[in-house]
Amino acid sequence: MTRSHDYRGAFGSDGTRTVVRRTIPDVPAEPGLVVEDHEGFCGAVVTVNVREVTLEDRHGRRRVFPLRPAAFLVEGVTSTLVVPKRAPAGPLRSASGSVAVTGHRARTARAARIWVEGIHDAALVETVWGHDLRVEGVVVEPMHGMDDLAAAVAEFGPGPDRRLGILVDHLVAGSKETRAAHAVAGPHVLVTGHPYVDVWEAVKPSVVGIRAWPQVPRGTDWKTGVCAALRWGEPADGARRVLGSVKNFRDLETPLIGAVEQLIDFVTG
Repeated sequence: MTRSHDYRGAFGSDGTRTVVRRTIPDVPAEPGLVVEDHEGFCGAVVTVNVREVTLEDRHGRRRVFPLRPAAFLVEGVTSTLVVPKRAPAGPLRSASGSVAVTGHRARTARAARIWVEGIHDAALVETVWGHDLRVEGVVVEPMHGMDDLAAAVAEFGPGPDRRLGILVDHLVAGSKETRAAHAVAGPHVLVTGHPYVDVWEAVKPSVVGIRAWPQVPRGTDWKTGVCAALRWGEPADGARRVLGSVKNFRDLETPLIGAVEQLIDFVTG
């Protein structure tokens, strides 16, 4: 006995064939999404653009496919891969990580100042916090050493509207820098610093392409010793390498970041 076909729903009341269109879903081609093309290549999305998608199978083989409608299976369902929508752009950030102020003219310099030990310290601060300092109208000046810090602070004349922040290297218990800092600290003077012998050491080693900063024997100029150990040439050559490698706060060690942020808050408070 031959079973008759059930044609219910295949034709309309007027006798014309009812066409049921399948909806082909659009699927964002997010990295890692596993899909299969109609020829049987199965792989995860590696990259995608408006024209093509690159898939990588479990053996590490890669193939590039054009982004055509209904060209892939996603979990067994015929689908169209599309370029993922980008997340809404967040606020523009400065090198320090703060929200960048656009269209802003540099503020007239405050009477307050931030002092740093040398020109390399000043260069690093400018690279990372230059935008913030111009917005706030804060000038950074190198001291070129701490030999007579107390006299320099007295000559500056700190006050409620003329605060002074000082950033020093090697601010650890018992160091001469710590003793000098304690001697000048007051309600209108804040001294902060980092534990490193030199500000270069506050740059993450990976940023300058080394595994760790070398140990320099006591009594040897630190920059000279580092350049000799790493075969960087003279300290001026090393400075170009180190300072030129820093792009933003992520390239610096946390103690230096915290010290500078604290000084900026103090002199602008």
